[in-house]
Amino acid sequence: MIFRNRSLARIGAGALLASGALTVLGSPAHASGTETDLAIEVAGTRVAANAQGKFAYAKVTNTGKNTPSELSVRVDVSKVDFDKVAAVPAVEDGCDIEFAGEKPTAFICHATEKGLPGPGETTDLPIVLFKFEAEGTYKAPLSFKLISKDDTNAANNTKTATLDFSDASGPDLSVVAEDVKQAVKIVDGNPVYSGDLHAGGRSALTYFITNQGDKAAAGLKISVKLPKGVTPTEVEPGCEYAADKSTFTCTYANFGLIPQDEDTNPEDKLYSAYGFYHVFDVAADVKPGALKGGLVSVEPVGSAPSRMRAAAVTLPENVTGLRATDVDATDNSDAYAVIVAAKGGAGGGGDDDGGLPVTGAQTTLIGGIGGAVLIAGAAMFMVARRRRVVLVTPGDEKPTA
Repeated sequence: MIFRNRSLARIGAGALLASGALTVLGSPAHASGTETDLAIEVAGTRVAANAQGKFAYAKVTNTGKNTPSELSVRVDVSKVDFDKVAAVPAVEDGCDIEFAGEKPTAFICHATEKGLPGPGETTDLPIVLFKFEAEGTYKAPLSFKLISKDDTNAANNTKTATLDFSDASGPDLSVVAEDVKQAVKIVDGNPVYSGDLHAGGRSALTYFITNQGDKAAAGLKISVKLPKGVTPTEVEPGCEYAADKSTFTCTYANFGLIPQDEDTNPEDKLYSAYGFYHVFDVAADVKPGALKGGLVSVEPVGSAPSRMRAAAVTLPENVTGLRATDVDATDNSDAYAVIVAAKGGAGGGGDDDGGLPVTGAQTTLIGGIGGAVLIAGAAMFMVARRRRVVLVTPGDEKPTA
């Protein structure tokens, strides 16, 4: 498994922000060539008993054939008691807000041009869930609705979820996988993205795993499914592969993740998040478009009371790690697509100039990528958290601690 050194407070799975210009919705008529089927899903709305909060996600996937000209997501929070808890979209420049008196009842967040998902792509709206009272449980219904004049199928435009500050205690792993849109080269051990990805080309799947629970995960079990037409460039030690290498599973019994609320010391070697990448090759005979069906899933392997999981030890050969119960399994998997461009397009996969190293933000979000750490009203509990990622030499499964 290949790991990267990365600050999640800057980019992604935990503290990516949405920012940017708000879009005024136009007439209900479709623009030429923008009709498509958009679908919404929601993940991660259950919070561990002793966690102060977490990120949930509303995910909008383009299952059609065109890129929409506009997209908004309306989050109904009218049943939420903001004196006790908060549910706020993580959008730096804010969303349109509906009020009943002084109480917010809904947020409407609009995608910038970069946040509009192309065919097969997914764009995410992070939602900060935060509780003001240290103890006690709380539940409230949330509803989500995507809004676009270009959408052709209203049947998959709404989702409901329960905001659940639970009494369950344990690890709460969350994974965010990025759609792959560019070719890649490995430079000094890190992938550098540059130009379009074409048939016969090489790129890398990047994803991030964060522990948003109240107990440490002693280890990780990661399963990756590659889209049809994509194969791993290399076989990684310690991972089990299907015969056609389209799926593989890697178990790391000694890669622990402490809760993100406790990841406050930049000098220690305890981590609440890891970033991963896997290099792959695209078959030479695939057609341009979105290669769908990619999926990353993660499970905790054992749990430990928070910071007791310090410098993780290697288990003896006769000891096997056991799976722990994840507090919220809805955000343990994330789908992704590989976008293959037609040759001769504007992107040009062979140009090394302007390459984007993986230390730059890649994840597509409603509103685009912001440049600051999370500021979302009362949910500023994430601001001081330093979610860091351990750097490991490719193929080395030993922890740095």
